[in-house]
Amino acid sequence: MRFISPALALLAVTWHTVPVSPKGSLRPAGLHRPDSADVVAVAEAFHAALAAGDPPTVLRLLAPDAVILESGDTEARAEYAAHHLAADIEFVRAVPGTREVTGVRVEGTVGWVTATSTTRGEFRGRTIASQGAELMILSRIGRTWLIRAIHWSSHRL
Repeated sequence: MRFISPALALLAVTWHTVPVSPKGSLRPAGLHRPDSADVVAVAEAFHAALAAGDPPTVLRLLAPDAVILESGDTEARAEYAAHHLAADIEFVRAVPGTREVTGVRVEGTVGWVTATSTTRGEFRGRTIASQGAELMILSRIGRTWLIRAIHWSSHRL
């Protein structure tokens, strides 16, 4: 099993659920908002799906060519799905934390969200106390925003 780095602490967060339309659209149901709000909603829906233990939704929000960068490693979407997603879900559900969006920017069909987090708890017998940072890059295809890249980093408190 892969070692779970302190960078996963970024994922252990308290989330507000963003409803997704029943037809499986990535656009939140009943919401018609500017692009920047939609970009943030997709990032929050990703984290909500991790917290809910919902791999199909996590993967639906990731573009087919998405990359995840963490702890000096790079994973393609398929590698993340096969090797790391289950551990991220386990971690998020076990360790409480808070997350705050610190910035969002949209330039045409590309958007990015930055966030910070603080996580404290215990995971697999280890004490977790960390501060994290996240960068998500998204792109819009038609009316749908997809996550193209995620970069997570953290350090001990």
